[in-house]
Amino acid sequence: MNVSVSHGLQPRYRAVFISDTHLGTRGCRSDFLADFLRRMSCDRLFLVGDIIDGWRLRKSWYWDANHDEVLRLILHHARSGAEVTYIPGNHDEMFRAWLPVGLEVGGIRLRKDAVHVAADGRRLLVMHGDEFDSVVRYAKFIALLGDGAYVSALVVNRWFNVVRRRLGYPYWSLSAWLKRQVKEAVKAIGRFEAALANEARRRGFDGVVCGHIHHAEMREVNGMLYMNDGDWVESCTALVEHHDGRFELVDWAAINRLSFLAPKLEHASSTGAKASVVNGPQLGREPASV
Repeated sequence: MNVSVSHGLQPRYRAVFISDTHLGTRGCRSDFLADFLRRMSCDRLFLVGDIIDGWRLRKSWYWDANHDEVLRLILHHARSGAEVTYIPGNHDEMFRAWLPVGLEVGGIRLRKDAVHVAADGRRLLVMHGDEFDSVVRYAKFIALLGDGAYVSALVVNRWFNVVRRRLGYPYWSLSAWLKRQVKEAVKAIGRFEAALANEARRRGFDGVVCGHIHHAEMREVNGMLYMNDGDWVESCTALVEHHDGRFELVDWAAINRLSFLAPKLEHASSTGAKASVVNGPQLGREPASV
């Protein structure tokens, strides 16, 4: 997917979709996420699952100041008038027990899934997507093993890139490369995308917004608009809708990949660096080909 670079401060969006932040894990780039939440504003904020990683927190507790800052900023958006909807995923499935009562805390609404009507009238189904992941749905034990292997890959990736930096090479995501190279993983992504697109069609929507597989994408799948907002562990991406109806994948960290190796900042804005946005494909009324 080709990307272009644009610069700007205080972007204001009609809607923002983020997922798979995995707060509670060391791999979460909560500093970048806090920076994004601090610098942007929106009318609607959708938290599309796996925001807090209950699986990891049950095994070992990890929570730093940036994690607190992310929660504070989400509450700030809600109190400032943004409609904030939280759709639990499989890693924060503990919140699904509260779905039947329609819980709302601090202006944040808890929902199984949601409907977003775009500026051009298109109706989008918003859901995490793990219901259509056969590994998570039918073999949770295997999925938990995969989660442990994924965490190990992130550790190896970190040290691998320390060596690359000392040799003068730029950041390179080993874990992302491994996922791209495994043919079965590619096939699984395709099956997942098709299943989500078919579900949106079955329920009478024009498209779907999801997360879960940590693979940011925006394209037509079987004639349906499929958009995945990515994650905040490897790529630090969000899906945004502009007020003119264009959808865009924003990669908040790609402008400086080396920053993935730097120690996490307690307050990302204290660096004084200007905010930079890396823009992916944009969609208006007609989905663009990518």
